[in-house]
Amino acid sequence: MDWDNYCAQVSVWLEDLPVRSSDLRSLVEQTKEAALRKEATLPELVDEVAAMVGGQRSVPIGGHRLPPLPYAYDALEPVISEEIMRLHHNIHHQSYVDGLNKAEKELQRARESRNYDLLRYWEREAAFHGAGHYLHTMFWNNLRPAGTSTIPSALRSQIIRDFGSVEAFKEHLLEAAKKVQGSGWALLVWAPRAGRLEILQAELHHLLSQQDMIPLLGIDVWEHAYYLQYKTDRNQYVDNIWTIIDWDDVAERFEQARQVQWEPF
Repeated sequence: MDWDNYCAQVSVWLEDLPVRSSDLRSLVEQTKEAALRKEATLPELVDEVAAMVGGQRSVPIGGHRLPPLPYAYDALEPVISEEIMRLHHNIHHQSYVDGLNKAEKELQRARESRNYDLLRYWEREAAFHGAGHYLHTMFWNNLRPAGTSTIPSALRSQIIRDFGSVEAFKEHLLEAAKKVQGSGWALLVWAPRAGRLEILQAELHHLLSQQDMIPLLGIDVWEHAYYLQYKTDRNQYVDNIWTIIDWDDVAERFEQARQVQWEPF
């Protein structure tokens, strides 16, 4: 086979892979670094490639990236201004991605050197920035330009079962967002142990909330999410957010989350 035909066949094979080229580039860089440290084993690298090709991609340590918005920066106006969206996504969310990547790499170095003197600091950094990154990634997809007029039936039925009515659920969720002390989130979560939906508050991104929960919907009440537009009127911002929630996205998360059920206690 001549070289041109070989390259053409490789190109076709790469296009058929269920994996982003950027993921492969990241793996190549990680492999180079590991080879220089003489710490990577061939089976480990083979397993990583197999997972990526099989559609079970994992993020390399320190390899998190800022996800693109699923809509234009001005798409949520007038509820959220283009200026806020650009700053919130490009600056604030990017800072959480950068902070998480740095923390993960520092924790990796601690394992390699067996020097855990700064472990508590970097674990805290990973918790703060990691929760910030993951919640914002969900938050962008929880919203859509026009919202959705109805909550899909399965999610609606679960809401009525767990909160009594949609109106009671709405009031609880919005009040939880309005009453977060300082910066934080109101979260609709699936509780696998209890087998029901719950509403939680989180201060910052990761404090004063429960573990073993699966977030479905988040309302960001950090000041950077609304202050340029709403000033001190958090309540109006929260009320307006309700009108642009993408209930189809929340329902899809619910369908996946409720497959996870632990023994009830």
